[in-house]
Amino acid sequence: MTSQGSQDIETATTAIQAQPDNKTRRYDRQLRLWAATGQSALESARVLVLSGGATSTSILKNLVLPGIGHFTILDHATVSHADAGNNFFLEGFGSIGNKRATEAVRLLAELNDSVEGHADTRELSTLLDTNPEWLTSFTIIVAHNIENVLLQKLSSLLWSDPSNPPLAVVRSAGFLGEFFIQFHEHAIIESHSETAPSLRVDKPFPALREHALSLDFASMDPTEHGHIPYVVILVHVLENWKTLHDGNPPKTYAERQEFKKKILAMKVKSDEENFDEAEAQAYRCWTETKVPPEIAILFKDPAVSPEALSQNPSPFFHLLATLKEFTDQSETHTLPLTSTLPDMKSDTLNYIHLQRLYKTRAEEEKKAFKSHLRAHVDDAMVDSFVKNAHALQVLRGKQWGAFDQDKAALANALVSNPKETCTHLALSALFTLNEKKPGLLPTAEALRQQIQGTVGEGVELPECVDDAIGELVRAPSAELPNTAAFLGGMVAQEAIKMITKQYVPAKGYCVIDLIETWTGVIGA
Repeated sequence: MTSQGSQDIETATTAIQAQPDNKTRRYDRQLRLWAATGQSALESARVLVLSGGATSTSILKNLVLPGIGHFTILDHATVSHADAGNNFFLEGFGSIGNKRATEAVRLLAELNDSVEGHADTRELSTLLDTNPEWLTSFTIIVAHNIENVLLQKLSSLLWSDPSNPPLAVVRSAGFLGEFFIQFHEHAIIESHSETAPSLRVDKPFPALREHALSLDFASMDPTEHGHIPYVVILVHVLENWKTLHDGNPPKTYAERQEFKKKILAMKVKSDEENFDEAEAQAYRCWTETKVPPEIAILFKDPAVSPEALSQNPSPFFHLLATLKEFTDQSETHTLPLTSTLPDMKSDTLNYIHLQRLYKTRAEEEKKAFKSHLRAHVDDAMVDSFVKNAHALQVLRGKQWGAFDQDKAALANALVSNPKETCTHLALSALFTLNEKKPGLLPTAEALRQQIQGTVGEGVELPECVDDAIGELVRAPSAELPNTAAFLGGMVAQEAIKMITKQYVPAKGYCVIDLIETWTGVIGA
């Protein structure tokens, strides 16, 4: 090993890094989840929360701590005795009689001095009529236990234009709750899929193939022999196999078993883990690398057509069209190579050499990808798109309330997910009755009649509907701290996914039952 080589490895593995700044130290753990791009999106976001109740403040707590840019609580109510007893972001009896929004904002702001909070005591009904533009100026809106009439009006306003912000509708009573995120379209580049990108062992690029075939395993030092990465071993054995089999990889079961035996026969010591890894990963040699089915479906999306692209400023679909063109015209008809390698048995020298081969080729293919791009897109976004091309997602949502209007979908859901559907229907019935008969406590009979009317008289309700009805009759208006805390974490998590456009948010109604401790999703 040359001294220059030693220095390169030492520099790559033990170079002293600059001390992180205060923000990096504060947000260290979450930066490992969504990186600087996600944090930047979070810090630029403006969140509007309708209601300053216990659940709303629990949601905001989990947005303020990771550093949301700005939040506004819109709530004209004053603090009641009930609020003082269940909301941790009020000062007990000392807050009673004060504006709930003002009190909650003051205490939430103490969690993170870099977050801007604002209390607005105007009424939602007034704003919907006089200043809807103010409502649509936020990044996302969270509405908890808002009455039906206002919620339907807000939902329709936000649904009227695809550029309007998403709406997270949250409902809870007692130990039951649910939330639904209304959005038109949500494109995700960094979905953080557990599926790793292809190493392209079956279609090795020239530099990888040349390196693998240049190695003489028979005359190799035993120490080095036990540290050759399994990717190199597989390419070496596969290329030799193809030479003897008319350029074909192993096809039959017998051939594949023979191929694995050839790998293990190359061992010079019984404890060479790199050859065990190669044998375990041998399927890569006969599994053709091609465009994943999920991505191939996206290539057929109407938004990728030239006509749609000419009217759509979204860089995502311009990049997606470029990706389709790249794969169609590339020699291997595969997605761009990524330089990310999994962990494998190797020494530093061999691993870094392999990493450099992949990185060089990935840069070449990224350059080729950019040559097909006809729209101006930020380089950082192009880099992220190419790196995550194997796990892109486009979600298309529904308007809040559409599920309850679809009697066929409700009937199917009652069969496939009875508990979740019954809980959802019970919560919907509760808020409908509150609208019809304000101030009156709901009865079990009234809730059942309302649910039956929603699904249709000919549909038989499962027995579990009585469990949901019983809890809502017991606590029709109770905001329990347990439920508030649980919903607070879940809703904030989904809101962060929407804001950062990372990870895949829940689609449909996410229903929770803290009596039997389960969650489920329906109406997706």
